[in-house]
Amino acid sequence: MKKPSTVVLISLLTFFLALMSPAASCTTITVGATPVPHAEILAVAQPLLAEKGITLRIVEFNDYVTPNRALAEGELDANFFQHQPYLDTFNADAGTNLKGLVGIHVEPLGIYSIKIKSLEELPDRAQIAIPNDPTNGGRALLLLQAAGLIEVDPATGITPTVFDVVSNPKRLRFVELEAAQLARALEDVDAAVINGNYALVAGFVPTRDALFLEGAESPYVNIVAVRPEDIDNSALAALAEALTSEPIREFILATYDGSVVPVF
Repeated sequence: MKKPSTVVLISLLTFFLALMSPAASCTTITVGATPVPHAEILAVAQPLLAEKGITLRIVEFNDYVTPNRALAEGELDANFFQHQPYLDTFNADAGTNLKGLVGIHVEPLGIYSIKIKSLEELPDRAQIAIPNDPTNGGRALLLLQAAGLIEVDPATGITPTVFDVVSNPKRLRFVELEAAQLARALEDVDAAVINGNYALVAGFVPTRDALFLEGAESPYVNIVAVRPEDIDNSALAALAEALTSEPIREFILATYDGSVVPVF
């Protein structure tokens, strides 16, 4: 029997190595995110994952409910837009069991206005818009308390409601709106408490434009969320590793000027 030539052997070896390479066994993961900063951060992670043979597909959402429903229903492999207290509330309300995989950054909540330049200028009975979901609404009230405008019942922990305000010297009136609508409501209210991602989308620089800004010690760290059965998924572990890498940290620090604070 004629022996195979060296060229043939090399060709076969190259073929089998190609089959074993990351590029040939490429995995695709689909991650839902709000546009700023989450989708932008994920875009920086795409080439880092590509080096490991993982294609990252980013799907953008403009609300805080749909990406969790899409994850729970299997339309996404993960999402990246929320903090753990919000996820806990969603799970309790929706009967889901989504899990936080890794913490990435804090987006400080801020008080904004286009009518006044300082909180001292707030008139009596001023209208203050806050998020209407329990977690971010409570967070907004705690921020207003930190700013010295109100006091809330400490027994309510991190989820006070407007009914838990126990001191309101200026008799502020609270307007509860969907978080994505708060920046657009500034024409109609005296001030609004706006999440960092929506403030960025509206063109604000939180460290410059907020009348009062949540500190970097905030417990509201934005996380990557997954289904419980995917906690040990190797592709999602690679996503977590990429999102907590030095290139991502450098991108956050260089791009958002303190308005987004990495926690790794």
